[in-house]
Amino acid sequence: MADTIPCRKAFTSTLLEKAKLNKNIVVLTSDARGSVTLDEFAKTLPEQFVEIGIAEQDSVGISAGLASCGKNVFVCGPACFLSARSFEQVKIDVAYSHTNVKVVGVSGGVSYGALGMTHYSLHDIAAMRAAHGITIILPSDANQAAEMIKALCDFDGPVYVRMGRNAVGDVYQKDNVPFKIGKANLLKDGRDITLVGTGETVLHALNAGKKLEELGIYARIIDMHTLSPLDTEILLKAAEETKGIITVEEHSIHGGLGSAVSEFLIQKQPVKMKILGIPEGDIVAGNSLEIFKYYGLDSDGIVKAAKELLN
Repeated sequence: MADTIPCRKAFTSTLLEKAKLNKNIVVLTSDARGSVTLDEFAKTLPEQFVEIGIAEQDSVGISAGLASCGKNVFVCGPACFLSARSFEQVKIDVAYSHTNVKVVGVSGGVSYGALGMTHYSLHDIAAMRAAHGITIILPSDANQAAEMIKALCDFDGPVYVRMGRNAVGDVYQKDNVPFKIGKANLLKDGRDITLVGTGETVLHALNAGKKLEELGIYARIIDMHTLSPLDTEILLKAAEETKGIITVEEHSIHGGLGSAVSEFLIQKQPVKMKILGIPEGDIVAGNSLEIFKYYGLDSDGIVKAAKELLN
């Protein structure tokens, strides 16, 4: 298996190749070219790159202006800042105005580790889901991130992308990455319970499915890479055919994947559910894997939750 790389690196390298062929693609950042890994893009295509400085609100506003002039705009920065400091601009200038801006938040969730709550983005999906008209995508690995950017270069409309900072194991093989905006991927079929992950939790859900199978429990594994629009068809089928659903997310238990899934199913096909995510209260600091384990978001924690739900 090839060495894994962060989603952000796969994103920027693929975006650079697409931008070489399309001069309308413009990238903006708020003093975050290092965090986003945009150094090579800025060096190679300086006329398609704009450094705004530490001014996230301005970066989104300027992006909307460029989009209104026909540019295909990607504005990139830490997810914690883009989704909070500039939420007003995302809500009005991007979502409400329906401009062709892709807001790309990197180092999302708890990626910043020891920097703690000031740098965590555990609210961003909830906020973006409430801004009508914006597509929300969380790639699960570098291979999917590359396919995602290819799709987004041809997609016209507001998008919020959230990805992590660190390298993650492969969920998909490089030459076999099904990706369609708004269409979840069924990674593994099963009749007993359904595990729904998004972003970096997908790999943990997949590993949990393998451990459950060793116990004689057959889990259906779903990669819900697009949270808005939500793939309700695959959820309805899972609710009808399995005994319960567990959602797993690197986000607050309020307003994210679990909320989106339960809001739909409670009205269409009520089913036993468990929402795994970051609970209320002060959040511990540490690296991503430590925090995942602490809150039961790793494979062992998911297995434990599945056994409890089935019992």
